[in-house]
Amino acid sequence: MKGQLREGFKEEGTPDMKYYAFDWDDNIVHMPTKIIVKTEDGDEIGMNTNDFAKHREKIGKKKFKYNGEIIVGFGKNPFKNFRTEGDKDFLVDAMMANVGPAFDDFKEAINNGSIFSIITARGHNPNILKQAVYNYIINGFNGIDKNQLVKNLKKYRTFVGENDISDDELIKSYLNLNKYYPVSFGDESGAVNPEEAKVRDMEKFVSYIRKMANKLNKRAFIKNDISNNFIPEQPTIGFSDDDIKNVEVMNKHFINKPNNIIKTYSTASGIKNKYN
Repeated sequence: MKGQLREGFKEEGTPDMKYYAFDWDDNIVHMPTKIIVKTEDGDEIGMNTNDFAKHREKIGKKKFKYNGEIIVGFGKNPFKNFRTEGDKDFLVDAMMANVGPAFDDFKEAINNGSIFSIITARGHNPNILKQAVYNYIINGFNGIDKNQLVKNLKKYRTFVGENDISDDELIKSYLNLNKYYPVSFGDESGAVNPEEAKVRDMEKFVSYIRKMANKLNKRAFIKNDISNNFIPEQPTIGFSDDDIKNVEVMNKHFINKPNNIIKTYSTASGIKNKYN
């Protein structure tokens, strides 16, 4: 962890200990990618991710009407656009996407240089998710500000006494510190029933953040206890997802844990609302 801690800042110049965890589809952005489902006539049609979140528990279990068709199950390769075979298309779709209800938080996390994770039901290579975020930063996607990010990362390096590196190295180092969890990468069950898989990866992220925050507290206290009156704080992680079942399962898993640091938010209505 040495030399690789990043954090947002409070007005008084101390780290704010805020971390973030985001679902991708219909939360950060609305992607044009479709899930393939089968009609009663044997045809295959696409279903967008927002509609899939509403209907996924019915697919293959009971018939239902969708866009004038009767859906009886999944297509032959329903998630092909959400797997490694769709990696290149994901990068294109990401740049074409419209912002979602959690995008402002995502933008805030990046511009502040705060650590975040992406916990998505997709199954792309994790490096593809990282590349998409890099593209957002470099291209200034919808207010993501490379200069502000670099400024805050340099501010942090000064705070803990780290040496300067080039702007590009700084951004890539920052991206490597964030976590990317496509829960169906190598596990097909993660797409149909992502709730438990997302909890599993959130547990990994919580452990990572606790270690990071502990290291930050120790280093910052030793260096700045007199000049900045730094007081060690517990970190918090805000998790947002547009699928209410994912939010419910995540909240139920963490809510009664000792020293819980997870705050859950639902974006199912198209607006971010605190769940607990």
